Amino acid sequence: MLSALARPAGAALRRSFSTSAQNNAKVAVLGASGGIGQPLSLLLKNSPLVSRLTLYDIAHTPGVAADLSHIETRATVKGYLGPEQLPDCLKGCDVVVIPAGVPRKPGMTRDDLFNTNATIVATLTAACAQHCPEAMICIISNPVNSTIPITAEVFKKHGVYNPNKIFGVTTLDIVRANAFVAELKCTPKVEFPQDQLTTLTGRIQEAGTEVVKAKAGAGSATLSMAYAGARFVFSLVDAMNGKEGVVECSFVKSQETDCPYFSTPLLLGKKGIEKNLGIGKVSPFEEKMIAEAIPELKASIKKGEEFVKNMK
Repeated sequence: MLSALARPAGAALRRSFSTSAQNNAKVAVLGASGGIGQPLSLLLKNSPLVSRLTLYDIAHTPGVAADLSHIETRATVKGYLGPEQLPDCLKGCDVVVIPAGVPRKPGMTRDDLFNTNATIVATLTAACAQHCPEAMICIISNPVNSTIPITAEVFKKHGVYNPNKIFGVTTLDIVRANAFVAELKCTPKVEFPQDQLTTLTGRIQEAGTEVVKAKAGAGSATLSMAYAGARFVFSLVDAMNGKEGVVECSFVKSQETDCPYFSTPLLLGKKGIEKNLGIGKVSPFEEKMIAEAIPELKASIKKGEEFVKNMK
């Protein structure tokens, strides 16, 4: 009797989404037990686009996988624990999302995270290069300005580098900008006086620190980052399924500036980046900010590249 009662709700939920043959993305989350990994895995499990979800971490993944597997959506879930199980987690994956690494604590800069997270990202992406070289790789692990060059250099070392399939997930900045702008003005085309624009820009730039302080040492921006990561993955899978006109910003290999990598709007397609849409029209205020950012960005990129060159 219970199963008969339970069935309509599940059936209705599934009917409300398209479940065409294309909606069969196999997605892996590396770092699935962490502060970003768990809510990100939940959002992915909730999506009709995902048919298989594989979760990897060095602790607690069987429990996270068991918990998520009780949710009535279609994706099958399996947890993998420790380096020896990583290859099986990755085999056959279409998309790999990597939020693994240490979170930021009060007083830490993104650069403070570099030494620990650089090693983690290099290790995980080496496994991706070996076991799912064709997959889309979405890097969340900070500092993204360095971890994307690390990923690219690792894939080059393994002879499977495709710049159209490696993404630094910068979607959280877009999500925050949308949220903060909507708090102030909720109309489609907005303009701000210079003083308000400066304050707003500063808030978007420092929003991560705002959350770290508000959590008082108990964590960083995990929930909003999970949302942003999921949003990017869903856009990517939509594009891989043939949906047209899908645009998201991401930090990728680029010729749009003097930097070898840069974040701009990208038209996504079946094979990853279809077209880099470039920086577009910018105001003098924005132009000045880009110019100021370039030297620091170049240094972060070089740091990532050098890290892989010096790896044993």
